[in-house]
Amino acid sequence: MLRKIDENFMRLALQLAKKRKGYTHPNPTVGAVVVKNGKIVGLGYHERAGKPHAEVIAINQAGEKAKGATLYVTLEPCSHYGRTPPCTNLIIEKKLKRVVVATLDPNPQVASKGIERLKRAGIEVDVGVLEKGARELNEDFFVYITQKRPYVTLKWAQTLDGKLATLTGDSKWISSLESRKLAHILRREATSVLVGVNTVIKDDPQLTVRHVPTERQPIRIVLDPLLKIPLKSKILNTEEAKTIVITSINASEKVEILKSKGVDVIQLQDLSVRNILNALYEREIMHLLVEGGAKTLSSFLSERAFDRISVFIAPKIMGEGLGIEGKRVEKIEQTLKLIKKKNLSLGEDIYLEYGRW
Repeated sequence: MLRKIDENFMRLALQLAKKRKGYTHPNPTVGAVVVKNGKIVGLGYHERAGKPHAEVIAINQAGEKAKGATLYVTLEPCSHYGRTPPCTNLIIEKKLKRVVVATLDPNPQVASKGIERLKRAGIEVDVGVLEKGARELNEDFFVYITQKRPYVTLKWAQTLDGKLATLTGDSKWISSLESRKLAHILRREATSVLVGVNTVIKDDPQLTVRHVPTERQPIRIVLDPLLKIPLKSKILNTEEAKTIVITSINASEKVEILKSKGVDVIQLQDLSVRNILNALYEREIMHLLVEGGAKTLSSFLSERAFDRISVFIAPKIMGEGLGIEGKRVEKIEQTLKLIKKKNLSLGEDIYLEYGRW
């Protein structure tokens, strides 16, 4: 009976956390609920990095009713000083009786330490309630912390015969408006969106969130080894989102022009996928959405440098066109097996989502 009650309140905490998906980077998205005598007395979610944590908001909302209450939280309360003070301090100070945690903090230097501190203070702690859902909600944060690189989502729209564009590079629009709305939700949930320079030259995209409401825009990233990006490109001349250009050009007049436009230029001698991810990790980019084109997507697939694939399939046959090529294998047993996450119908399109983990 208690387990069922715990799951119901934790489910509410997860719903609160989902409200801020994509807005808290490089922090996880967290929800919290304070319950006393079977009644909710406090609700909270982490709004963004530097703002109070979910536990603090929920406990402060509960006020004096927090004493002797139970706290439900989707991620282990922190026990260290970061951008904000430790949440465990407030939990102990306000004399909560019990804390129910969905999942531990993935950081090996932090994991279990918050739990241990609460237990030493005489607070009852239970861990693992709806853990699977909590880990899935923050899978990008878990990868970012444990593997020290951005979580990578590869996203593309294709025809039934697997083409992303015509031989001339035309790709607007393969997918439906319903599909494009979901694609913009994926942008909203990412820290940044990456494309190759050929996509900028052919499509002149804005790479912003437009079809759905948003409080922030993802950082726009262009992979441009030879600095071919046209200076009149929309991505360089709109201030609604930050732009990064990654190049192997060490120094040029064009680099200075880009910097004068407010563009962050990352210069790498070796433009391997691994080096790119390392450079973005250093800039606290937690979730990287790679949108294309075919060459850029193929480079990430070939290196198997991704965590999730999001594919929109339209009921169209193109024939000759541009598709994606991955790592060459000779036997079926060498192929990379993925885990099915989602399968949705979007108008006439189908959306498929697969993960590595």
